[in-house]
Amino acid sequence: MLTNTLGIRLVLLVGKSVPVLASYDVMNALVKAEVTNDAKTADGFQITFSLTKGILDYNLLDGTFDPGTRVIIGVILGVVPQVLIDGIITNHQIAPSNDPGMSTLTVTGSDLTVVLDYEEKNGKYENQTDSIIFTSLVAGYAQYGLVPAATPTTNVPVVTDWIPRQYETDLKFIQRMAERNGFVFYIEPVTFGVNTAYFGPENRAGVPQPALSMNMGASTNIESLSFSQDGLAAVTTAGTFTDPITKLSIPIPSLPSLKIPPLVSSAAPALRTVLMRDTSNQNAGQAATSAVAALTNAPDSVTANGTVNTLRYGTILRARKLVGVRGVGLSYDGYYYVQRVSTTIAQGQCAQSFSISREGTGALLPIVTI
Repeated sequence: MLTNTLGIRLVLLVGKSVPVLASYDVMNALVKAEVTNDAKTADGFQITFSLTKGILDYNLLDGTFDPGTRVIIGVILGVVPQVLIDGIITNHQIAPSNDPGMSTLTVTGSDLTVVLDYEEKNGKYENQTDSIIFTSLVAGYAQYGLVPAATPTTNVPVVTDWIPRQYETDLKFIQRMAERNGFVFYIEPVTFGVNTAYFGPENRAGVPQPALSMNMGASTNIESLSFSQDGLAAVTTAGTFTDPITKLSIPIPSLPSLKIPPLVSSAAPALRTVLMRDTSNQNAGQAATSAVAALTNAPDSVTANGTVNTLRYGTILRARKLVGVRGVGLSYDGYYYVQRVSTTIAQGQCAQSFSISREGTGALLPIVTI
Protein backbone atom coordinates (compact mmCIF):
# COMPACT_ATOMS: atom_id res chain seq x y z
CA MET A 1 0.00 0.00 0.00
CA LEU A 2 1.02 3.56 -0.71
CA THR A 3 -0.20 5.94 2.01
CA ASN A 4 -0.01 9.68 1.51
CA THR A 5 -0.31 12.48 4.02
CA LEU A 6 -4.05 12.82 3.31
CA GLY A 7 -4.68 9.35 4.75
CA ILE A 8 -5.51 7.89 1.35
CA ARG A 9 -4.02 4.43 0.82
CA LEU A 10 -3.47 3.02 -2.65
CA VAL A 11 -4.00 -0.71 -3.21
CA LEU A 12 -2.39 -2.44 -6.18
CA LEU A 13 -3.07 -5.99 -7.39
CA VAL A 14 -1.06 -7.52 -10.24
CA GLY A 15 -1.14 -10.91 -11.95
CA LYS A 16 -1.22 -12.75 -15.25
CA SER A 17 -4.61 -14.37 -14.65
CA VAL A 18 -5.59 -13.85 -11.00
CA PRO A 19 -4.18 -10.56 -9.67
CA VAL A 20 -2.73 -10.60 -6.15
CA LEU A 21 -1.45 -7.90 -3.85
CA ALA A 22 1.75 -6.35 -5.20
CA SER A 23 4.92 -7.17 -3.33
CA TYR A 24 6.67 -4.83 -0.91
CA ASP A 25 9.41 -4.14 -3.45
CA VAL A 26 6.85 -3.10 -6.08
CA MET A 27 4.97 -0.80 -3.71
CA ASN A 28 8.21 0.68 -2.42
CA ALA A 29 9.18 1.56 -6.00
CA LEU A 30 5.81 3.09 -6.90
CA VAL A 31 6.09 6.81 -7.61
CA LYS A 32 2.70 7.76 -9.01
CA ALA A 33 -0.56 6.19 -10.18
CA GLU A 34 -3.01 7.92 -12.52
CA VAL A 35 -6.47 6.60 -13.38
CA THR A 36 -8.94 8.13 -15.84
CA ASN A 37 -12.58 7.06 -15.75
CA ASP A 38 -14.54 8.23 -18.80
CA ALA A 39 -18.24 7.66 -19.46
CA LYS A 40 -17.79 7.97 -23.22
CA THR A 41 -14.63 5.92 -23.79
CA ALA A 42 -12.66 3.18 -22.08
CA ASP A 43 -11.05 3.85 -18.71
CA GLY A 44 -7.27 3.93 -18.54
CA PHE A 45 -4.36 3.95 -16.11
CA GLN A 46 -0.68 4.80 -15.96
CA ILE A 47 1.69 3.82 -13.14
CA THR A 48 5.24 5.07 -12.72
CA PHE A 49 7.89 3.15 -10.78
CA SER A 50 11.49 3.94 -9.91
CA LEU A 51 13.99 1.33 -11.09
CA THR A 52 17.07 -0.03 -9.39
CA LYS A 53 19.83 -1.55 -11.53
CA GLY A 54 21.01 -4.97 -10.43
CA ILE A 55 23.95 -6.97 -11.68
CA LEU A 56 22.23 -8.01 -14.91
CA ASP A 57 19.05 -5.99 -15.21
CA TYR A 58 16.65 -3.57 -13.53
CA ASN A 59 14.71 -4.97 -10.60
CA LEU A 60 11.15 -4.78 -11.99
CA LEU A 61 11.88 -6.16 -15.45
CA ASP A 62 11.08 -9.72 -14.40
CA GLY A 63 7.80 -10.06 -16.31
CA THR A 64 5.62 -8.62 -13.55
CA PHE A 65 4.52 -5.70 -15.71
CA ASP A 66 4.64 -7.21 -19.18
CA PRO A 67 1.82 -6.23 -21.58
CA GLY A 68 -1.21 -8.48 -21.08
CA THR A 69 -0.86 -8.49 -17.29
CA ARG A 70 -3.99 -7.72 -15.30
CA VAL A 71 -3.85 -4.80 -12.86
CA ILE A 72 -6.39 -3.64 -10.27
CA ILE A 73 -5.96 -0.21 -8.68
CA GLY A 74 -7.98 0.76 -5.64
CA VAL A 75 -7.94 3.31 -2.85
CA ILE A 76 -8.90 3.23 0.79
CA LEU A 77 -10.19 6.54 2.12
CA GLY A 78 -11.14 5.95 5.73
CA VAL A 79 -12.20 2.31 6.04
CA VAL A 80 -14.09 1.76 2.77
CA PRO A 81 -12.04 0.44 -0.20
CA GLN A 82 -12.95 1.65 -3.69
CA VAL A 83 -11.73 0.08 -6.91
CA LEU A 84 -10.76 2.73 -9.47
CA ILE A 85 -9.99 0.38 -12.36
CA ASP A 86 -9.59 -3.28 -13.26
CA GLY A 87 -7.58 -3.46 -16.43
CA ILE A 88 -4.87 -4.84 -18.64
CA ILE A 89 -1.37 -3.48 -19.28
CA THR A 90 -1.04 -2.59 -22.96
CA ASN A 91 2.32 -0.80 -22.96
CA HIS A 92 5.36 -0.23 -20.81
CA GLN A 93 8.20 2.23 -21.22
CA ILE A 94 11.69 2.18 -19.72
CA ALA A 95 13.60 5.43 -19.17
CA PRO A 96 17.16 4.63 -18.00
CA SER A 97 19.14 7.41 -16.34
CA ASN A 98 22.80 8.07 -15.60
CA ASP A 99 21.76 9.39 -12.19
CA PRO A 100 21.22 6.81 -9.42
CA GLY A 101 17.55 6.26 -8.55
CA MET A 102 16.24 8.29 -11.51
CA SER A 103 15.51 5.41 -13.93
CA THR A 104 11.79 4.78 -14.32
CA LEU A 105 9.33 2.19 -15.58
CA THR A 106 5.95 3.50 -16.78
CA VAL A 107 3.15 1.02 -17.43
CA THR A 108 0.04 2.07 -19.30
CA GLY A 109 -3.19 0.16 -19.73
CA SER A 110 -6.90 0.12 -20.42
CA ASP A 111 -9.88 -1.30 -18.56
CA LEU A 112 -11.20 -4.76 -19.38
CA THR A 113 -12.96 -3.59 -22.54
CA VAL A 114 -9.60 -4.19 -24.21
CA VAL A 115 -9.97 -7.97 -23.88
CA LEU A 116 -13.18 -7.75 -25.92
CA ASP A 117 -11.10 -6.18 -28.68
CA TYR A 118 -8.54 -8.95 -29.05
CA GLU A 119 -10.18 -11.05 -31.78
CA GLU A 120 -12.18 -10.16 -34.87
CA LYS A 121 -15.15 -12.45 -35.50
CA ASN A 122 -17.92 -13.12 -38.00
CA GLY A 123 -21.34 -14.04 -36.69
CA LYS A 124 -25.06 -13.75 -37.17
CA TYR A 125 -27.77 -13.63 -34.49
CA GLU A 126 -31.16 -14.68 -35.84
CA ASN A 127 -34.28 -13.50 -33.98
CA GLN A 128 -32.23 -12.08 -31.08
CA THR A 129 -32.57 -8.62 -29.61
CA ASP A 130 -29.46 -6.52 -29.07
CA SER A 131 -29.67 -6.95 -25.29
CA ILE A 132 -29.76 -10.74 -25.61
CA ILE A 133 -26.82 -10.68 -28.01
CA PHE A 134 -24.88 -8.47 -25.58
CA THR A 135 -25.54 -10.80 -22.64
CA SER A 136 -24.36 -13.86 -24.57
CA LEU A 137 -21.19 -12.12 -25.76
CA VAL A 138 -20.21 -10.93 -22.25
CA ALA A 139 -20.83 -14.41 -20.85
CA GLY A 140 -17.77 -15.52 -22.79
CA TYR A 141 -15.54 -13.38 -20.56
CA ALA A 142 -16.56 -14.73 -17.16
CA GLN A 143 -12.91 -15.40 -16.29
CA TYR A 144 -12.45 -11.64 -15.91
CA GLY A 145 -15.28 -11.36 -13.40
CA LEU A 146 -17.64 -9.67 -15.88
CA VAL A 147 -21.31 -9.62 -14.90
CA PRO A 148 -23.62 -8.40 -17.72
CA ALA A 149 -26.18 -5.72 -16.87
CA ALA A 150 -28.24 -5.05 -19.99
CA THR A 151 -31.31 -2.88 -20.39
CA PRO A 152 -33.78 -4.91 -22.48
CA THR A 153 -34.18 -3.76 -26.08
CA THR A 154 -37.65 -4.21 -27.56
CA ASN A 155 -36.89 -4.23 -31.26
CA VAL A 156 -36.91 -7.95 -32.15
CA PRO A 157 -35.35 -8.66 -35.56
CA VAL A 158 -37.39 -11.15 -37.58
CA VAL A 159 -35.23 -13.42 -39.71
CA THR A 160 -37.31 -12.67 -42.81
CA ASP A 161 -36.81 -8.94 -42.23
CA TRP A 162 -33.19 -8.53 -41.10
CA ILE A 163 -30.49 -10.44 -39.22
CA PRO A 164 -27.99 -8.72 -36.89
CA ARG A 165 -24.50 -9.56 -38.11
CA GLN A 166 -21.06 -9.20 -36.59
CA TYR A 167 -17.95 -8.61 -38.68
CA GLU A 168 -15.66 -7.05 -36.09
CA THR A 169 -14.40 -7.65 -32.55
CA ASP A 170 -16.90 -8.13 -29.75
CA LEU A 171 -16.07 -4.65 -28.45
CA LYS A 172 -16.70 -2.91 -31.77
CA PHE A 173 -19.90 -4.90 -32.28
CA ILE A 174 -21.22 -4.03 -28.81
CA GLN A 175 -20.36 -0.37 -29.36
CA ARG A 176 -22.24 -0.43 -32.67
CA MET A 177 -25.29 -1.96 -31.00
CA ALA A 178 -25.09 0.62 -28.20
CA GLU A 179 -24.96 3.53 -30.65
CA ARG A 180 -27.99 2.39 -32.65
CA ASN A 181 -30.03 2.09 -29.43
CA GLY A 182 -28.89 5.35 -27.84
CA PHE A 183 -27.13 3.32 -25.15
CA VAL A 184 -23.74 3.49 -23.50
CA PHE A 185 -21.43 0.55 -22.86
CA TYR A 186 -18.78 0.40 -20.20
CA ILE A 187 -17.14 -1.95 -17.73
CA GLU A 188 -17.01 -0.72 -14.15
CA PRO A 189 -15.54 -2.47 -11.10
CA VAL A 190 -17.90 -3.41 -8.29
CA THR A 191 -15.22 -4.74 -5.97
CA PHE A 192 -11.82 -6.36 -6.35
CA GLY A 193 -12.07 -8.88 -9.21
CA VAL A 194 -15.79 -8.34 -9.95
CA ASN A 195 -16.99 -5.99 -12.70
CA THR A 196 -20.30 -4.88 -14.17
CA ALA A 197 -20.55 -4.78 -17.96
CA TYR A 198 -23.29 -2.18 -18.47
CA PHE A 199 -25.33 -1.85 -21.68
CA GLY A 200 -28.14 0.67 -21.45
CA PRO A 201 -29.11 4.34 -21.26
CA GLU A 202 -26.95 6.85 -19.38
CA ASN A 203 -27.61 5.87 -15.76
CA ARG A 204 -29.08 8.81 -13.84
CA ALA A 205 -30.59 6.70 -11.08
CA GLY A 206 -29.29 6.27 -7.56
CA VAL A 207 -28.23 8.61 -4.79
CA PRO A 208 -26.08 11.52 -6.00
CA GLN A 209 -22.51 11.83 -4.79
CA PRO A 210 -21.60 14.49 -2.19
CA ALA A 211 -21.99 17.97 -3.64
CA LEU A 212 -19.23 19.97 -5.27
CA SER A 213 -19.34 23.28 -3.39
CA MET A 214 -17.99 26.72 -4.26
CA ASN A 215 -18.15 30.07 -2.46
CA MET A 216 -19.41 28.35 0.69
CA GLY A 217 -16.72 29.12 3.23
CA ALA A 218 -15.50 26.07 5.13
CA SER A 219 -17.74 23.83 2.99
CA THR A 220 -15.96 24.83 -0.22
CA ASN A 221 -14.27 21.83 -1.83
CA ILE A 222 -13.78 22.98 -5.46
CA GLU A 223 -10.41 24.45 -6.38
CA SER A 224 -11.40 25.52 -9.90
CA LEU A 225 -14.55 25.35 -12.03
CA SER A 226 -15.62 26.70 -15.42
CA PHE A 227 -18.84 26.27 -17.43
CA SER A 228 -19.51 26.21 -21.15
CA GLN A 229 -22.80 26.17 -23.08
CA ASP A 230 -22.84 24.89 -26.66
CA GLY A 231 -25.86 26.15 -28.59
CA LEU A 232 -25.31 23.60 -31.38
CA ALA A 233 -25.24 20.50 -29.19
CA ALA A 234 -28.96 19.72 -28.93
CA VAL A 235 -30.69 18.33 -32.03
CA THR A 236 -34.12 17.38 -33.28
CA THR A 237 -34.83 14.68 -35.85
CA ALA A 238 -36.82 14.40 -39.08
CA GLY A 239 -37.44 11.34 -41.21
CA THR A 240 -39.91 8.78 -42.49
CA PHE A 241 -40.43 5.04 -42.63
CA THR A 242 -42.42 2.97 -45.13
CA ASP A 243 -45.53 1.10 -44.01
CA PRO A 244 -45.05 -2.52 -45.21
CA ILE A 245 -48.74 -2.95 -46.12
CA THR A 246 -49.81 0.34 -47.67
CA LYS A 247 -46.29 1.25 -48.86
CA LEU A 248 -46.96 4.79 -47.70
CA SER A 249 -44.20 7.00 -46.34
CA ILE A 250 -45.03 7.88 -42.72
CA PRO A 251 -43.25 10.67 -40.77
CA ILE A 252 -41.46 9.62 -37.59
CA PRO A 253 -43.18 11.40 -34.69
CA SER A 254 -41.34 13.52 -32.15
CA LEU A 255 -39.83 11.20 -29.56
CA PRO A 256 -38.09 11.80 -26.19
CA SER A 257 -34.42 11.26 -25.40
CA LEU A 258 -33.37 8.38 -23.15
CA LYS A 259 -31.62 10.83 -20.82
CA ILE A 260 -34.12 10.63 -18.00
CA PRO A 261 -34.92 11.95 -15.52
CA PRO A 262 -34.18 15.51 -16.72
CA LEU A 263 -31.63 17.45 -14.69
CA VAL A 264 -32.65 21.03 -15.59
CA SER A 265 -35.65 23.33 -15.60
CA SER A 266 -34.68 24.86 -18.96
CA ALA A 267 -33.33 22.46 -21.58
CA ALA A 268 -31.35 24.06 -24.39
CA PRO A 269 -33.44 24.49 -27.55
CA ALA A 270 -32.45 22.41 -30.57
CA LEU A 271 -31.07 24.62 -33.33
CA ARG A 272 -30.01 21.74 -35.57
CA THR A 273 -32.10 19.06 -37.30
CA VAL A 274 -30.72 15.61 -38.07
CA LEU A 275 -32.27 13.96 -41.12
CA MET A 276 -32.80 10.24 -40.57
CA ARG A 277 -31.62 8.98 -43.96
CA ASP A 278 -31.76 5.23 -43.32
CA THR A 279 -35.17 4.91 -41.71
CA SER A 280 -37.15 4.74 -44.98
CA ASN A 281 -36.16 1.07 -45.27
CA GLN A 282 -36.83 0.27 -41.61
CA ASN A 283 -39.99 -0.87 -39.87
CA ALA A 284 -41.77 1.33 -37.33
CA GLY A 285 -39.86 -0.10 -34.36
CA GLN A 286 -36.44 0.27 -35.99
CA ALA A 287 -37.23 3.80 -37.14
CA ALA A 288 -38.35 4.85 -33.67
CA THR A 289 -35.20 3.34 -32.12
CA SER A 290 -33.01 5.18 -34.65
CA ALA A 291 -34.71 8.52 -33.93
CA VAL A 292 -34.43 8.12 -30.16
CA ALA A 293 -30.79 7.09 -30.52
CA ALA A 294 -29.98 10.21 -32.57
CA LEU A 295 -31.48 12.45 -29.88
CA THR A 296 -29.77 10.58 -27.03
CA ASN A 297 -26.36 10.41 -28.71
CA ALA A 298 -26.24 14.18 -29.15
CA PRO A 299 -23.88 15.77 -26.60
CA ASP A 300 -25.15 17.74 -23.62
CA SER A 301 -25.27 21.48 -24.18
CA VAL A 302 -23.78 22.47 -20.81
CA THR A 303 -20.43 21.15 -19.64
CA ALA A 304 -18.19 22.08 -16.73
CA ASN A 305 -14.57 21.27 -15.98
CA GLY A 306 -12.80 21.66 -12.68
CA THR A 307 -10.64 20.25 -9.91
CA VAL A 308 -11.73 19.11 -6.47
CA ASN A 309 -9.90 19.28 -3.15
CA THR A 310 -9.99 15.60 -2.14
CA LEU A 311 -9.26 16.27 1.53
CA ARG A 312 -12.22 18.64 1.84
CA TYR A 313 -14.46 16.56 -0.41
CA GLY A 314 -13.97 13.57 1.87
CA THR A 315 -14.37 10.83 -0.72
CA ILE A 316 -13.40 9.88 -4.27
CA LEU A 317 -15.49 11.49 -7.01
CA ARG A 318 -16.66 8.84 -9.49
CA ALA A 319 -17.61 9.05 -13.17
CA ARG A 320 -20.95 7.73 -14.54
CA LYS A 321 -22.90 8.98 -11.53
CA LEU A 322 -24.77 12.14 -10.58
CA VAL A 323 -23.24 14.91 -8.50
CA GLY A 324 -24.65 18.16 -7.19
CA VAL A 325 -23.07 21.57 -7.72
CA ARG A 326 -23.85 24.46 -5.38
CA GLY A 327 -22.66 27.98 -4.76
CA VAL A 328 -22.40 29.12 -8.41
CA GLY A 329 -25.90 30.61 -8.88
CA LEU A 330 -29.33 29.36 -9.98
CA SER A 331 -28.39 29.02 -13.64
CA TYR A 332 -25.67 26.44 -13.02
CA ASP A 333 -26.44 25.07 -9.56
CA GLY A 334 -28.11 21.66 -9.47
CA TYR A 335 -27.30 18.12 -10.52
CA TYR A 336 -24.97 16.95 -13.28
CA TYR A 337 -23.86 13.68 -14.82
CA VAL A 338 -20.15 13.05 -14.22
CA GLN A 339 -18.59 12.35 -17.62
CA ARG A 340 -14.93 12.07 -16.73
CA VAL A 341 -12.69 11.94 -13.65
CA SER A 342 -8.90 11.79 -13.61
CA THR A 343 -7.33 10.71 -10.32
CA THR A 344 -3.64 11.08 -9.51
CA ILE A 345 -2.21 9.53 -6.35
CA ALA A 346 1.39 10.01 -5.23
CA GLN A 347 3.25 10.37 -1.96
CA GLY A 348 1.63 13.37 -0.26
CA GLN A 349 -0.81 14.01 -3.10
CA CYS A 350 -4.27 12.99 -4.27
CA ALA A 351 -5.67 15.19 -7.02
CA GLN A 352 -8.85 14.84 -9.05
CA SER A 353 -9.97 16.74 -12.13
CA PHE A 354 -13.46 16.25 -13.56
CA SER A 355 -15.84 16.98 -16.40
CA ILE A 356 -19.61 17.09 -15.81
CA SER A 357 -22.54 17.82 -18.12
CA ARG A 358 -26.29 18.21 -18.47
CA GLU A 359 -28.83 19.26 -21.09
CA GLY A 360 -29.39 22.90 -20.13
CA THR A 361 -29.49 25.46 -17.33
CA GLY A 362 -31.58 26.07 -14.23
CA ALA A 363 -31.71 23.81 -11.20
CA LEU A 364 -34.79 21.66 -10.71
CA LEU A 365 -34.62 22.21 -6.95
CA PRO A 366 -33.81 25.46 -5.11
CA ILE A 367 -31.03 23.81 -3.08
CA VAL A 368 -28.58 20.94 -3.34
CA THR A 369 -28.76 19.24 0.03
CA ILE A 370 -26.22 16.41 -0.16
